[in-house]
Amino acid sequence: MVHHNLKALIKGIRACKTVADERALIQQESAAIRASFREEDVYARHNNIAKLLYIHMLGSPAHFGQIECLKLVASPRFGDKRLGYLGIMLLLDEKQEVLTLLTNSLKNDMNHSNMYVVGLGLCTFANIASEEMSRDLADEIEKLLGSSNTYIRKKAALCALRVIKKVPDLTDHFISKTKGLLTDRNHGVLLTAITLATEMCQIDENCLNEFRNAVSLLVRNLKALVTTGYSPEHDVSGITDPFLQVKVLRLLRLLGKGDARASETMNDILAQVATNTDSTKNVGNSILYETVLTILEIEADSGLRVMAINILGKFLGNRDNNIRYVALNTLNKVVGMDTNAVQRHRNIILDCLRDGDISIRRRALELSYALINEQNVRVLIRELLAFLEVADDEFKLGMTTQISLAAERFAPNKRWHIDTVLRVLKLAGNFVREEILSAFIRLVAHTPELQAYTASKLYTALQDDISQESLTLAALWVIGEYGDILFEGGVVDDDQPKRISDKDLLDLLLTTLDSPYANSLTRQFLLTSITKLASKPTTSLPQQQRIAEVLAKYTTSPELEIQQRAVEFASLFTLGDLKSGVLERMPPPELKATVMGVVSENKPVGSTQSGKDADLLGDEVAPPAPVVNGQATTNNQDLLAEIFGSSPAASLPTAGHTPSISPQPQKNSVQDILGLFDSSPSPASPALASSPTPPAFATFSPQSQSPAPPRVPPQQQQPPAPRLTAYTAYDKHELKITLTPQTSAARPGVINIMARFQVSGSNMASGLNFQAAVPKSQQLQMLPMSNSDVHPGTTETQQMRVMAPPGSNVRLRLRVSYTIAGQAVQDQVDFSGFPPGLTGSG
Repeated sequence: MVHHNLKALIKGIRACKTVADERALIQQESAAIRASFREEDVYARHNNIAKLLYIHMLGSPAHFGQIECLKLVASPRFGDKRLGYLGIMLLLDEKQEVLTLLTNSLKNDMNHSNMYVVGLGLCTFANIASEEMSRDLADEIEKLLGSSNTYIRKKAALCALRVIKKVPDLTDHFISKTKGLLTDRNHGVLLTAITLATEMCQIDENCLNEFRNAVSLLVRNLKALVTTGYSPEHDVSGITDPFLQVKVLRLLRLLGKGDARASETMNDILAQVATNTDSTKNVGNSILYETVLTILEIEADSGLRVMAINILGKFLGNRDNNIRYVALNTLNKVVGMDTNAVQRHRNIILDCLRDGDISIRRRALELSYALINEQNVRVLIRELLAFLEVADDEFKLGMTTQISLAAERFAPNKRWHIDTVLRVLKLAGNFVREEILSAFIRLVAHTPELQAYTASKLYTALQDDISQESLTLAALWVIGEYGDILFEGGVVDDDQPKRISDKDLLDLLLTTLDSPYANSLTRQFLLTSITKLASKPTTSLPQQQRIAEVLAKYTTSPELEIQQRAVEFASLFTLGDLKSGVLERMPPPELKATVMGVVSENKPVGSTQSGKDADLLGDEVAPPAPVVNGQATTNNQDLLAEIFGSSPAASLPTAGHTPSISPQPQKNSVQDILGLFDSSPSPASPALASSPTPPAFATFSPQSQSPAPPRVPPQQQQPPAPRLTAYTAYDKHELKITLTPQTSAARPGVINIMARFQVSGSNMASGLNFQAAVPKSQQLQMLPMSNSDVHPGTTETQQMRVMAPPGSNVRLRLRVSYTIAGQAVQDQVDFSGFPPGLTGSG
């Protein structure tokens, strides 16, 4: 049954009981409409198009009606034209070729005597005009901008907006007419003219100079809006035409940016808007927000800026979450511009840390980091530590890093610094980057007056809680290194020192071995720690025996790293005096790589980083994790060499010796033991100085044995760091891997490589496994990856060292597997993109 008009069709479709019935009815009706179109029935066309547009709204195909809409537009009747243009806007877009047939009809209708017909043409043009149509009809639009009819001027301005978006080089045609429209008294025309002028200024910088003359006119317009009394026609919640006010403020923002004279002209009116606008309603807040953005963007005077920041501070007390979020977001952008003005609102910003909305907490946290300085560091860090205690896990990694950064930059004294990091380790020890732990250990090593205090605090903290990984690692390292201080002075508690025995200490350390929180890394630290304790004169024979038994137990561990440590440490026990020489206390590592250098990849809001830090290969510094004994390194190459397990003694060219990797180790029992620690012996023994430094113990972060090699004079210590080049090795499936090689003239054939992993999209790459292989003529060592989950916006790293015959080219076969966006990816590539000559001359 065919329905003869739109009302009957709607009734029929609503009466359908199932989707199938509805689909059948629409197909039947569409067939009847097609047949009617073929008959060229002029009277039925209007009715058919109306029914077809309803069918289109329901989601069924209606494209076959496009030409019929064009025929309706050509009709002299207004009702036909209106329906035809509506059909064209719904069924056509600028990509359809049929559109070219419309240009002539639009031109005719734009010159029609009836303003409503002109309006139909302009409305259609503004919605669907293509680039070609914009060029063809630009002159008509320009002419209509000067029309005496406000209805037409308003619509023509929006059509001009469409033209300049499609064809930016036509912008010049509309400048003078647009300037004229800015003097219009009609709010609708003014609104569209300002929208057009704003778009012009954004498209073409020359327009900025043209419209700067209009600043005083815009200021007058805004003043009229602010000072006018109640105007029923334009009133919104007691404010006169807020939409127009917002548009004027946005245009002023563009015109005042970077122009002191224009900014001076608008200073007074901005102050007036800021003080006279009612902030109890959302309408007022929207105007205040635009005013604040304008003040902060232009060359405003300082008093006005403080007023703008105070408005944002007032927003923070609003009950509406959106307003609070917008205020925090804007304060984050301007905190660098005027930190003192933002500081006044510190308390309310800290209150936002307790907000129920996670996005507000996140913004408040970013802002809190930026506000920390020497004066308020104690107060703000105390607040941040209180928040860390209750924060969601997703905040903790960033927070521990930022708190440690702030403590390093602004700590009033060393004791406060150590206390702060200890608190961080207690509260979120499972969310601490290894660089932060590494920096803490360096700090303790460089603060002898607080080593007893720190060891005591860590001893007590470990008794209370062994579930926090970084806390456990720090305690194992510090107690292993400075355990003898604990025996001498006892555990320094709040009131008086408490004596402990070597058995107490060993009992506590060994609980970490069997705890459910133990992992491979804690076991590695523990074996090193107890071996160090065993070499101290304060450890009794029974406890030394006990340590030997623990080491013996792990000589058959299925974990290769643990087994190797246990075997090598156990063999040290048979070496008498040499044992205490190898295991004596480490000299403090050089304080070159600060936390700020290390975390340079994710530089926080408000942090500054000196060029010196930036040159440190910041994030490439591994922690001075379980070390046997060491000598401080003296330049960047040595820093990396240390990470990869070579020794400073080998990489420093000392007088008369140029050590190199030799394939045949000498048969010397003392040298074999030293070889286990990848150390060069003291240059005092020339027979050993040229001996090999086998890379047996790379992940052990070993360093040279005592006594230390002669220090290089200070003027030779800091050669200019070479520019390092990153080579892309893999860039597929949203994962990019770059390799940065670094060589040292002192060690030809040894290339240290930093692999960096980044994701290009918004998905996280999880469970990343990266493997590399080299030809048989070369050797490869790898350290563990910084994190197997690569989040968007972050960079994870992995360090490698290749030893190749001098003169050969480095070739790598790389294999990656990971999961991204639920898809498992496995891939293999061959890489030989490093420049020749990296390995030195043959």
